[in-house]
Amino acid sequence: MVFSDLFFLFAFLPAFFIVYMLAAGADRLMGRNSLEPQFRCRNLALVVFSLIFYAWGEPVYVFLMLFCVLMNYMAGLIIDRQEAHRRAALVVGLTCNILILANFKYLGFLAQTLSDVGLPVSVPHISLPIGISFYTFQSISYLIDVYRRESPVQRRFVNLLLYISMFPQLIAGPIVRYDTVAREISSRHVSADDVAEGMFRFFLGLGKKVILANQLSEISDQFLVGGLAHLTTTGAWIGIVAYTLQIYFDFSGYSDMAIGLGRCLGFHFNENFKHPYCCTSISDFWRRWHISLGSFFRDYVYIPMGGNRRHQVWNILVVWFLTGMWHGASWNFILWGLYFGLIVMTEKYTLLRVIDRIPRLVLHVYSLLLIVVGWGIFYFDNFRHMAQFFRAFTGGAAEFTNIVSDAALTDNFWLWVVAIAFCLPVRRWATSLTVERLSEESLLRSVLTFSGRTLVSLLLLGMSVCLLVGATNNAFIYTRF
Repeated sequence: MVFSDLFFLFAFLPAFFIVYMLAAGADRLMGRNSLEPQFRCRNLALVVFSLIFYAWGEPVYVFLMLFCVLMNYMAGLIIDRQEAHRRAALVVGLTCNILILANFKYLGFLAQTLSDVGLPVSVPHISLPIGISFYTFQSISYLIDVYRRESPVQRRFVNLLLYISMFPQLIAGPIVRYDTVAREISSRHVSADDVAEGMFRFFLGLGKKVILANQLSEISDQFLVGGLAHLTTTGAWIGIVAYTLQIYFDFSGYSDMAIGLGRCLGFHFNENFKHPYCCTSISDFWRRWHISLGSFFRDYVYIPMGGNRRHQVWNILVVWFLTGMWHGASWNFILWGLYFGLIVMTEKYTLLRVIDRIPRLVLHVYSLLLIVVGWGIFYFDNFRHMAQFFRAFTGGAAEFTNIVSDAALTDNFWLWVVAIAFCLPVRRWATSLTVERLSEESLLRSVLTFSGRTLVSLLLLGMSVCLLVGATNNAFIYTRF
């Protein structure tokens, strides 16, 4: 089940909110004689629906996730209670998490690599549990935060299960750090503004996914899958630019929906994207793209290894190797990670020292060109196909353009215009031109905000539903990581 699914929108989500509101009423009844608000029924409802959501696609792997949560729960308690064994419990917990991830995600890749170099190794065919990279990293975040005493240990198993299995961010992020939501698990407040903003954010994400990403995927597939054998130079550029826009709206759309649903429930997840294609360097791009992954590697790998203080070059390469590996068990992802790692490292000693002297337009063009090349590496897990693409991309195709390439531009003119426009901070500009000019207490501001959100939300929902009826290509790209 995915967010951009008619069953999720019109069956699962309404059923969840009905049960959640009933649970909120039960919590109020239970807490009438208590000074502290109660959340046990609401948390239990959220856990039950999260497990149903996850089990919808692969029920067997629910037990794997439950085992992981139990293992981390026990490790956390030992870290908190056993002073003499804190470090050992952390090491064992981290090792178990990494081994589980490695077994399901990388064992087949390792065996295939050994087989390719001539070693007699049988290659296991292990299906990848959806979201395992995300919930494993959240488990690691929990153990390290408790070990560092940056967050309190979770003494209720169901609450830790809630943190790791929460369906809004379970299968494609963002990676929610434990210290971000630790307090809100047992004490949170939801206002009418939270619900309004949360639902508006959800519908924005839905629109990004269904109206933009899904349509762009048809263009990218047309050239990078179906038309690869006869790819023209123009077709290569159109295909990879379409994919560049597609992956942004696909992933940022999911993040928007997750953040919006979390907000409706009283959870405040951190932003995962900040208009990354407005960047002026590759270093700037990675401060704006998949922020939760970047901050995870920075705080839990890069800084503990020495950060900028010692072995900086080695630390950067290790982090970017791991960034590539996190995205998938394939050599193209490793190459993609090291590609960006080398650029980031080079920029530290060159571009970033003189960046103020370079026109911003030049910096934008430089950054976008390297990003597009990077997505070309990212897209193809077959190196023969990758070489075929880059040959056409760099002008080595038999034809520069053809009628198919021209039609992809003209027939989808408004899709291109809207997609490029919404890579820019349009919402911030619109807010600044209208609502922010009025006083916060202004009735007109409240009416404009409510009316605008409602109108845009209904419009996005209506368009999305029309496009989802009969849709065949609706999977989120990052669910496979």
